[in-house]
Amino acid sequence: MIFRSKAPLRIGFAGGGTDVSPYSDQFGGAILNATINLYAYASIEELGEGKIIMETMDRGEVFVSNWKDELEVDGYLSLHKGVHNRLVRDGHLNGHGYKLTTYVDAPAGSGLGTSSTLMTTILGAYQEWLNLPFGEYDTAHLAYEIERSDLGMAGGKQDQYSATFGGFNFMEFYNEDKVIVNPLRIKEKYANELAHNLILLYTQTSRESAAIIEMQRKNVNANNEQALEAMHQLKKQAVLMKEALLKGDMDHIGEILRFGWDNKKRMAEGITNPMIDDLYRTAMKNGASGGKISGAGGGGFMMFYCPRNSRHDVVKALEEKGAKNQLYQFSKEGLSTWKV
Repeated sequence: MIFRSKAPLRIGFAGGGTDVSPYSDQFGGAILNATINLYAYASIEELGEGKIIMETMDRGEVFVSNWKDELEVDGYLSLHKGVHNRLVRDGHLNGHGYKLTTYVDAPAGSGLGTSSTLMTTILGAYQEWLNLPFGEYDTAHLAYEIERSDLGMAGGKQDQYSATFGGFNFMEFYNEDKVIVNPLRIKEKYANELAHNLILLYTQTSRESAAIIEMQRKNVNANNEQALEAMHQLKKQAVLMKEALLKGDMDHIGEILRFGWDNKKRMAEGITNPMIDDLYRTAMKNGASGGKISGAGGGGFMMFYCPRNSRHDVVKALEEKGAKNQLYQFSKEGLSTWKV
């Protein structure tokens, strides 16, 4: 029998960075995001012998070991090993051998929440195999704990929750890891117009988000006034975006994205660079009304809102600069698990 799971990647529209501690602990954070039809996948097959096999089909990485309660986390397949170690420690996983196989539709460091979505997906496959009675909040919080606490990987809280819940969500983040997920009932015609006008382009570069996130954390701890004010404005942006989408005020979407981008660049060094700035200027010159980098910044995917029929001119101009247009649709479903 094979136990499978999949979870969607996400686009972060507004509030990005306010879900990162210590800002969210001190001031409370707010983010608006939506999942898309790019996914992370995981499968578990039982093995008759006490052996562990872990394999990434997209990256060509393989780990093989005899059964161990604690796998060494050495930077190789760390997410996979981290889930194994935590489930053993919590008493959910014994010495039964298995093979874990994963695949992600987007490259690591692309800004679509790939690592946290993969973490959530891996955990989902174990849940299906071991029949673990976790609810959505339980799954997302455990995925967050393993990635951030057990493995010490820098990042925020939104990605595990977006992968688990799916759809359009307005998320609130508070002290002591309290998270409230508010699903948004966006009218279909507004969601369709948003998908028509919002383009997603890969810059053909990836980035390591940890350094940028660590700089954000340092700026908050140092009470850097510019960075703190930028984060306050990004939290405001999330509320503005929520109101615009619920009311169908599509003419202001680009303006709200631009407002957020102007503030995000003030949060920490490395969020933008000459290549990103050039792509942004090109998009605006050819008809976009606003846009932003996806994720922490520094590379990966960018998104631009292109009103009326300007998307075609914007895509053409950006592809001439080397960016690659990514076709997508919004996904309403979050983490799914099943067995065959």
